[in-house]
Amino acid sequence: MTSRERVIKTLTFQHPDRSPRDLWWLPAVEMTQPRELQALLEQFPMDFSVPRFRAGLSERQKGQPTIIVPGSHTPITLPREGKYMDEWGSIWYIGEDGLIGEVKEPVLDDLSKIEHFSPPWEYLESTDLSEVNQSCAETDRFVLSDICARPFERMQFLCGTEKFFIDLAYGTKGIFQLRDMVHEFNLRHLNMWLNTDVDGINMMDDWGTQNSTLISPDIWRSFFKPLYKEYCDLVHSHNKYVFFHSDGWIESLYPELVEIGVDAMNSQLFIMNIEKIADNFRGKITFWGEIDRRLLYFGKPEEIKTAVLRVRKALEDPRGGIIAQCEWGKDNPPENLKVVFDTWNIPPEDIL
Repeated sequence: MTSRERVIKTLTFQHPDRSPRDLWWLPAVEMTQPRELQALLEQFPMDFSVPRFRAGLSERQKGQPTIIVPGSHTPITLPREGKYMDEWGSIWYIGEDGLIGEVKEPVLDDLSKIEHFSPPWEYLESTDLSEVNQSCAETDRFVLSDICARPFERMQFLCGTEKFFIDLAYGTKGIFQLRDMVHEFNLRHLNMWLNTDVDGINMMDDWGTQNSTLISPDIWRSFFKPLYKEYCDLVHSHNKYVFFHSDGWIESLYPELVEIGVDAMNSQLFIMNIEKIADNFRGKITFWGEIDRRLLYFGKPEEIKTAVLRVRKALEDPRGGIIAQCEWGKDNPPENLKVVFDTWNIPPEDIL
């Protein structure tokens, strides 16, 4: 069974031979632990891949320090402690080597500026996807697109988080204009990738805090859900799969995610009730990891094994629906990452 076949059987609940593997890592890992990273990838080959492509450049970025869009799957070189401009024009500050940073100078710090603001269409026009199909043909892994849509976060990047939340709560007229602008941009970006041979489309938005959603579920349903539903429908119309990531407590949104058609969901399981989520949604959506990131940094190997076994006992299904995923953060002990994938290799009959 090839990796691509394994992932598709997992997503469609058709009895894969094992759970697919997927490892994420921060740029800091490539900077400080490259040998350890390479050794792990050789010991545990991953089932996912990303294609070759070249991100574009916007007019606002010309002459500025730049990196590829934050969150991109492509290899990136971050500036050392400093700042850079994203394609929309907001300024990001990096406080620590190897991390993405955060927006400190939002380009739309006052929504009245939106009347004279336009999306960076030239960023999309200058993005080169000409090698994507060849990249897909050269591998038997499941190929995911670059991140194509993150409307909730993009609006925060543009306005600043505090200002955005205030305007959203008050229903400021400009907030709807901004949402529609970002949505139009995302749809064009999605269509670019949907016309390639990638197997799945990658999207993300961090909706949660440690114990609740960042905005009320009612506002989420009325303001954002229609956007995500349109994205999912568009992806499925091209016979591709929707992969979605969201940090934070999003337990109350899981029914909506199933309803709109998300195929694989990456969320912070360990700040939610894993067993409750399993009881309600196992067999209805694929759980795309993960393992508690704090535990991967601070935990002992035996604690890591216990955490993985908890996920497997709650979510594993012989039909599929679970991906062995975790994220390698800055300065994580390599042995903890090895324990994650070693524990996923234990035969199901020996743990269930």
